Order: sequence, then C-alpha cells, then structure tokens
Amino acid sequence: MEVHVTELDLACLPAAGAVFDRLLTLQPGQVVVDLSGCRHIDAAAIGLLLDVHRRLAGIDGVLTIRDPNPRIVRILHTARLDRVLQIVISPPPLPPDIPTAQRELDSTQPTLIARGRASVK
Repeated sequence: MEVHVTELDLACLPAAGAVFDRLLTLQPGQVVVDLSGCRHIDAAAIGLLLDVHRRLAGIDGVLTIRDPNPRIVRILHTARLDRVLQIVISPPPLPPDIPTAQRELDSTQPTLIARGRASVK
C-alpha cells in the first residue's frame, strides 16, 4: 500500500493519523510513504512515522519512506530514523538520448539509502 504525503506536521497530524489508522486495519505487509511532494516534517510527524513503523512491525509489516527531499533526509538522519526505517530514493529521470532498453532498466532500480531492521517482503 502506498500513501502520497504533501504535508506532515503537527497541523495535519490528526488527519494523517486517521488515514494511517484506517490503512493499518487492513494489515498490509508493506506501507510506502511517498514524501516526494512533502517539503518539511516536524517532531510530531516523526512520532507518527515511528508509531506506524511500530504498529506495522507488530504484524510483520514494513514501513518504507520513499523520495524524501535532502532536507527531510537530514531530519530523518538527525532523528536516527535512517537506522530504523527503510528510506529509498528513486533514480532521476534519464535524458532522452539514452536508448529505451537501458532507460527501462535504469529507471526500475531505486537506491536504498538507509535500511532498518525490517526487510522488504
């Protein structure tokens, strides 16, 4: 399951928490939080991500953070979440002069920049 997040801070925490609560009732094996459209997270958001991670781990699920911007990567690193959560960065789009077969191969390989105790299922 995937959640695309554009804001994740104290102001939107009740709504975000409700979405994750409903999602977790489905007992997914993996939840991907796409942060590519999110410019900032705060301490409350970090707490929510840790709670979702803990709840998923309780059902043998995995939380993956995808495509955070460099500022959010630094925040996650400072909070040491990069030691707990999987954080992946998708490769940038390739220039149009790359042959199609190579483009398809390269575009499917995300970069794992941090990997916690969980493993991808």
